[in-house]
Amino acid sequence: MKFKMSEKSLFAVLLRSPWWISFVLVAVVALAAGALLPEKYAGVGMLGGFPFFVIGCMAFWRQRNLPSPALVEKGLQSLGGMSWRDFSVVLDSAFTRQGYSVTPLTGAADMLLEKKGVRTVVSAKRWKAAAMGLEPLRDLVAQRDALEASNSVCISLGQVSTKADDFAAEHRITLITGADLVILVDKEVKAL
Repeated sequence: MKFKMSEKSLFAVLLRSPWWISFVLVAVVALAAGALLPEKYAGVGMLGGFPFFVIGCMAFWRQRNLPSPALVEKGLQSLGGMSWRDFSVVLDSAFTRQGYSVTPLTGAADMLLEKKGVRTVVSAKRWKAAAMGLEPLRDLVAQRDALEASNSVCISLGQVSTKADDFAAEHRITLITGADLVILVDKEVKAL
């Protein structure tokens, strides 16, 4: 059985927030406990901030190598200015650097990745679309199944609709957008 945290829970929100916010909450809980509780119980009350400390450490670990929002925006603008030919070369290089063999495809998927016998189809040709809807994802699932691939990836610079996001989660499609895309191709874009 897999545990899934609600996306709206305090801890889920803190994991997505800058790491230092959790440490501020630790300090607030400690100060409030020290000020409001009898001296005999203040130490125990201060321990109430420990879960926030753990979440802060987890958020720090996740965020330690993330680019700043300004670098993400600059990277996305750079990618948005590329032609499909240049963008596909950047993706090919990024996946090859990660150890995948890359085969170009036609149809809903643009690339077939293979690594250690696991096949993944990648759809990226609509990376410049302002919004990602359901239709490209349905087509990607059909091509993934036709090629007997295990995984599927869809790459987009635009917003992903809620329905498309739900469909992707339900059909094992990894969506690579925003900062994740910039991180994926960072070395290749810097080399240009």
